[in-house]
Formats: sequence, structure tokens, C-alpha cells
Amino acid sequence: MHAALQNRPADGTEPMSWLDLADGQRLFLRDWPLPQARGAVLLVHGLGEHSGRYRRLAAWFNQRGYAVRGYDQRGHGQTPGGRGRLRHGDDLLEDLATVYNDYANGLPHPPLLLGHSMGGLVALRAALDGRVAPPALLLSSPALRSWESPRMITLARLLSRVAPSLPLRNGLDVDKLSHDPQVMTDYRSDPLQHGWITPRLADFIFRAGAACIADANRLAQPTLLLVADSDELVDPSGSREFARKAAATGRLTTRFFSTLYHELFNEAEPGRGQVLMQLGDWLGRQTPE
Repeated sequence: MHAALQNRPADGTEPMSWLDLADGQRLFLRDWPLPQARGAVLLVHGLGEHSGRYRRLAAWFNQRGYAVRGYDQRGHGQTPGGRGRLRHGDDLLEDLATVYNDYANGLPHPPLLLGHSMGGLVALRAALDGRVAPPALLLSSPALRSWESPRMITLARLLSRVAPSLPLRNGLDVDKLSHDPQVMTDYRSDPLQHGWITPRLADFIFRAGAACIADANRLAQPTLLLVADSDELVDPSGSREFARKAAATGRLTTRFFSTLYHELFNEAEPGRGQVLMQLGDWLGRQTPE
């Protein structure tokens, strides 16, 4: 079912709507529309967070002529259902394809696809699989490799078969999201963030990350990979290996930020400005006028 965009609320907040999926799940959508936009971007958030945390990034895109849509992934934000819970291992990929195609159907040109952390993994895997075909792909600290031990990865695979929906703490260190103390304060007080994961979701993240690295030579879209080299939430060596293997495609641009933490778009200045400068420069070279 096509998502009907509601009018912008009187308080100036972004329009919100719902998308009904074939399996009965409803996804919460959030828009930052722009009249006569030159293009559009679909945002895919990370583990435990939600689309509302991307207001500042959406405003940055709006200022550069892009309409923006975000959505709360299954098990997250205002989308209903168990926190961090999936019905099937590929739910997040199917959800992204449905949201992307729904958004693209209402636009003159297909949107760019931007994913952060787990969202970067979902965006990349969906693109490599051909589930979506965005004109360009932007990946921020994608969860291509975890800091978890091989033992924990094996345990997640086992539990995904026998107790797939068991609620577990995700163990993410909020203090390592950003060097900006306000980002951590806001995150801790955000009623829509959560700290849960299930074995089925953990197993998806581990398996999909390894598969993305293995399939790096299949990258078809112009892609910008932004890597936080001081990331303690995902292992940046996964992005480094992906970049090495994808180099032969000629489609990948990689930018490393040696001292920055996981949430590159929420970093303290001057780091955030450096990230956005690289993003703006790459967009200018990729998007036809």
C-alpha cells in the first residue's frame, strides 16, 4: 500500500505517515519534503535508534536541494512490534525494498540511499542483492564487522534457530557514539531509543556483514564509504576490507576519519564539518545538474 504523505503539522515538525507491508507489519515513515527538489534521499538508521535522530542531517540535505525520507525499521522507533525482533532473517532487506520502491514511485527520479551502521549494512546488502537499485549509495560506519568474539557469533547463530526472539541487551557503549556530550545526553533521554537485540537480528548482522565483504566485487552503484577509524561500536576493519575488495569496481570512494567516533554525522566540530564537506564534495561530483 502506498504511503499517503500527511500535511506538514502546524508546529513545524516533519510530516509522518505509515506504510503497510504484505505480512501485516506497519512501518513508521518520516519526511522532510522540499518543493522542486533536485533529488531525494532515503535514510536507513542504525541499531536501537530511529529516523527522528536524523533531523539535522535531513536539514543539511534540504539546504542542498534534496527531499528526504526516513523510516523506523522493524523493531525500532515508532514502528510497532518487539524491540529488535524479526519474523524472518531477511525482514530488514525486504522492508527496505518496499519502502524504497514506494518512495521512488512518487518521485521523478529514484532516491539516493544512505545507511548508517546497521542501516548501512542493510542498504549495502539490499543493493548487492539487487533488491534496490539506487543511483548512488552512501554508507556511514556500516556494520560490516563486529567486535564480538567468534564464540559469540557462533552462539547467535545457534540461538537464532532455537530462541530467535529472545530479548538480549545489545551492549552498545553510548559513550562512544560521539565526542559531543550533548549527543550522548539526548540519546539517553530519548524514549524511542532502545538497547535490545534478538538472536535472529544479531545473526543477520553477523552473516550479512561477512557476505557484503565477500561480495564487494559486485558493487554496481557509485558509493561513498565513510569510516570512523576510532569506532568502538563496529569494527572499522570490515569497511577497510570491503574497500580493498571493491576497489576493482571503480565505483567506491572511501574517506577515513582517524579520530572520530561511530556517529560521524553527529560528531563534535570540527569533525562533523569535515565529514559533511566530504559528503557534499562527493555529491557534487555524482549528481548531474
